[in-house]
Amino acid sequence: MRKELKISAIRNGTVIDHITSGMALKVLHILGLDEDPPTSTVSVIMHVPSRVHSFKDIVKIEDRELKKQELNRIALLSPHATINIIRDGEVAEKHHVRPPREVVDLASCENPNCITNSREPVSTRFKVIRKEPMVLKCVYCGREQDVCVERL
Repeated sequence: MRKELKISAIRNGTVIDHITSGMALKVLHILGLDEDPPTSTVSVIMHVPSRVHSFKDIVKIEDRELKKQELNRIALLSPHATINIIRDGEVAEKHHVRPPREVVDLASCENPNCITNSREPVSTRFKVIRKEPMVLKCVYCGREQDVCVERL
């Protein structure tokens, strides 16, 4: 007899679905859920079969709705993710994340000589060169770089 563990539905919070397989832990990192013990239940389901992208990850966060800045960060890691806001056990809102054409103050440049890494009060700005895999180009120094979780 085979036993299965089912992840229960949440009453209020956020479900991040269609995360690129293997990226769920990185999503937890950029949401700050990997540092301190979370104050609510967080469920992580990895490498789940998907009809659209063969495999996907899912993250459920009870009692928390994501901010726009957090949605933009998720879009940089997983451009096909969907965000479901759950209220009273029902999907109240559904968002398909979209990587922006330009990324402002969401990532840092890996070029140590870039003006954004000096003491000057300059916001970081990148153009999205490619969406899969995500490649950014710094508008100040021209350095192209992959999206790195540590720099988000």
